[in-house]
Amino acid sequence: MNIETNIDYELDRLRKLAWRMDAIIRIPRTRIMLGLDNFVGLIPVVGDLLTALPGLWMINQARKLGASPGTLAYMVLNTAFDTAIGMIPFVGDIFDMFYCANIRNYKALERDLNKKAARAKPVRTTLKTIDWDSPNLLA
Repeated sequence: MNIETNIDYELDRLRKLAWRMDAIIRIPRTRIMLGLDNFVGLIPVVGDLLTALPGLWMINQARKLGASPGTLAYMVLNTAFDTAIGMIPFVGDIFDMFYCANIRNYKALERDLNKKAARAKPVRTTLKTIDWDSPNLLA
């Protein structure tokens, strides 16, 4: 398994988790999406602390994938903000429907890794063919 395949696999896992947490169900005739974060978050305080755990796991995976410190800081603040506001009864539940911190974190990670990939220098993977009959071979 090469590095690119491994990164694609990890990004796919993170994308699925983000969407499960924030956008499993769409409320008909609206643009509002609900996820596990919304349902588990209905349990006062404990629910919001539990929904922070997948966000923290995403941040750890982003670190392992090589996310920049700025992106990691954004993800941490985003998760902390979502958790803190989510603990406020009723207001926090409404906030969670619209903020979608996990999807925001995933998109930030994806943007960061795409920027890094665009700046990466190409790696030479083929060997130069050698003309063994050339008189300049030892020169």
